[in-house]
Amino acid sequence: MECLMDHIVLNVEDMEKMLGFYTGVLELLPERLELYRAGEVPFPSVRLNPETVIDLFPKMRKVPCPDTEAGCGELNHFCITLEQKAWVALLERLQRSGTPIEEGPVARWGAGGSGISVYFRDPEHNRIEARYYDSGEEPKRCLLGT
Repeated sequence: MECLMDHIVLNVEDMEKMLGFYTGVLELLPERLELYRAGEVPFPSVRLNPETVIDLFPKMRKVPCPDTEAGCGELNHFCITLEQKAWVALLERLQRSGTPIEEGPVARWGAGGSGISVYFRDPEHNRIEARYYDSGEEPKRCLLGT
């Protein structure tokens, strides 16, 4: 399977300090910062390249973990992007392997705009988002999540 890294999500305690580091020290461009500060979106992002962003989630929005805390630190989740056909094949493999889908399919915002995502965990409980972008339609407005 071939895919691209779409985004990673960091749980952030001090948003202004993190924004200062990523936009000032690393000189990454902010995305949706004005919307975040206006309370219109739940988090801002910084862009690594045309295909990849880092989402900065307020720490209070921690993803619940299963029975163990493994894989539930500062990395909230990471997202891979696939073509729609490969995404459907991945869902079939997840089902065959007994890997539960925790959430989705659901429309979420990412590096390429709005896409369709599912969330699942690896054997050490790291949360993974797998997404495809439907380039044939206008991006949908997403109010929550990535």
